[in-house]
Amino acid sequence: MNNTSVTRAVINLSALQHNQQVLKAYAPNSQFLAVVKANAYGHGMVEIARNLSGIYALGVARLNEALVLRHAGITTPIVLFEGFFHADDLETLVTHNLQTVIHSEQQLNAIIECKLDRPLQVWLKLDTGMHRLGFQAEEFEQAYHRLASSANVLQPINLITHFNCADELDNNITATQINTFKSHIKSNSGLNSLANSAATLAWPETHADVIRPGIALYGVSPFANKLAEDFNLQPVMTLKSQLIAVRAHQAGESVGYGATWTAKSDTTLGVVAVGYGDGYPRMAPEGTPVLVNGRLVPIVGRVSMDMLTVDLGNNPTDKVGDDVTLWGEGLPATDVANHIGTIAYELVTKLTSRVALQYVP
Repeated sequence: MNNTSVTRAVINLSALQHNQQVLKAYAPNSQFLAVVKANAYGHGMVEIARNLSGIYALGVARLNEALVLRHAGITTPIVLFEGFFHADDLETLVTHNLQTVIHSEQQLNAIIECKLDRPLQVWLKLDTGMHRLGFQAEEFEQAYHRLASSANVLQPINLITHFNCADELDNNITATQINTFKSHIKSNSGLNSLANSAATLAWPETHADVIRPGIALYGVSPFANKLAEDFNLQPVMTLKSQLIAVRAHQAGESVGYGATWTAKSDTTLGVVAVGYGDGYPRMAPEGTPVLVNGRLVPIVGRVSMDMLTVDLGNNPTDKVGDDVTLWGEGLPATDVANHIGTIAYELVTKLTSRVALQYVP
């Protein structure tokens, strides 16, 4: 990591470990599968994996993510949520001791028909209502029995599903999904896993054998109308940059591409060294907050590739070189996302390689 980088994501490892303990306390009788897909939600999957302890497994979306972890020396069990895409991948799963979700007829046929040196641990996915991946109820029984009779499949078979509305506490879809899943649990099946971040925090009946926290592990609320601090979660990432210019600005003058904002009175503008080239959303509207020297100030004008501009107000004491927080400690990513019209998941996962990751204990 380049410690001289002006724009950096400060990753607080103590906050990560704190959040793990908070989430574990919500489900004390469940094992913990830490979701580190999408480069650990932008936090750097290898370092995050190295700083988690006492977990059952790591969860990734795809094989290439799992191989990054294995090549970095991570030996923790890894579950591929999307499973394998090609039959030829199965030998790689065996070689690297990877577990796979089975969610389609194509995957089912591939694992049964191949010749493996040893059996694989699989998670059979039941589609309880998301309707993206997984076997529907009428297909599930046959899929289960075919896997149960295959020498390529380590027994017992684990079962998994995914919620689509767990972050909506007044939506009865989740209760229906829970009941559907429970009706398909087998007396001889292995581990059961239902709970994502929202379900871990708000639906205790979903905790089962294994919880799968993702965004909440990184100190971001999975709920649009609740903050992480409501659950005693701490932000792991604080996106920071610096003021690279502080400029007097007169009433009637505009700033930035398209001259979309014009000052109504004399003020002072600050130019921050971050833009959409770093992953900060170009669509962030006027008024989106950033944190400068302990106070919230609004973005004015368009976000450009390398810079954005903020209104520092009259007679500020801010100076070139002062730190600016785009989200994180003191400014929840959920608040920023709500201003922009997106979700915090997108903010943290879209940072580009130009943003240095700075790990602090």
